[in-house]
Amino acid sequence: MRILFIGGTGLISTAVSKLAIKEDYELYVLNRGNNNEVLSSKTKFLIGDMNNEESIKELIKDFHFDVVVQWIAYNVEQVKRDYRIFKGKTYQYVFISSASAYMKPIPKYPITEDVPLGNEYWEYSDNKRLCEEYLTTVNSSEFNVTVIRPSHTYNDEKVVAVIKSWGAPYTIIDRLLKGKKIIIPGDGTSLWTLTYNVDFAQAFIKVLGNHRTYGEAYHITSDFVYTWERINEILCENLGVTSNIIHIPSDFIIKHAPFLEGELLGDKHWSLIFDNSKIKSIAPNYKSTTSYEEIAPSALKRILENKNLQKVDEKFNFWYDNIIVEFLKLH
Repeated sequence: MRILFIGGTGLISTAVSKLAIKEDYELYVLNRGNNNEVLSSKTKFLIGDMNNEESIKELIKDFHFDVVVQWIAYNVEQVKRDYRIFKGKTYQYVFISSASAYMKPIPKYPITEDVPLGNEYWEYSDNKRLCEEYLTTVNSSEFNVTVIRPSHTYNDEKVVAVIKSWGAPYTIIDRLLKGKKIIIPGDGTSLWTLTYNVDFAQAFIKVLGNHRTYGEAYHITSDFVYTWERINEILCENLGVTSNIIHIPSDFIIKHAPFLEGELLGDKHWSLIFDNSKIKSIAPNYKSTTSYEEIAPSALKRILENKNLQKVDEKFNFWYDNIIVEFLKLH
């Protein structure tokens, strides 16, 4: 089976790419070539810029793919472009959406694929909804669309925290080592699902070329559910430090850091517990086997043993500490 990944070197897609090669699929990866060294030498690379539609059409003019997986589309114009490029060039188009696109507040638990989409708090998530809605209109026997909605997925290098500096993950580690306060939104009892990328890949691979998945949407998550307090404790246990948590309501946090509205009210504020029955109906042997307790030690070790990764984001610390100061003034 000939498969094309658009992207292919991200946190989730790298794990899937490696498994696809292991399963002897003929894997092509189309991207700008900036990080392809993370992939197998058996991967076939097409170097190009998806924003240059005509050059991509020229690049793939002699190809036909059984499956095209779009890992890096975030708005309707991008999936419309994909339809123009790949109509007649593939049997199946797999769009990577997001489980954050489900309606907030969550209307029922556990979350199933029939929960309506609609996240008014986060533009990223609502754009994914709009992409899905457009793709529904072009789904056909000549262009079969499958939608995949990952939730919070991590790899061997991922330090998980409810609020963190994306550019400098060591910042939270540094706060923990120094005994500084760590903000947990709300009362800390909301439940959060974490999925290891290698586990995710085991289910995802069963979607490729599977006629039963045409015209369907699936979320792929694990059965490992944590409170944000427990996730923080896992880091503390591995660092040999005592947790110093302060609970602050999400609304108060957003008042002082409005850029967090999408990430919190659009996602992490709510309990996220998923029913994976639908994906297991096509991947009956899928079972998430890896817990964050198993991965956190290696993720922390990698950063603690590499000085180049130990950057502290002082701008992050400034506004983070300011939220704590302002909250303590009232309590």
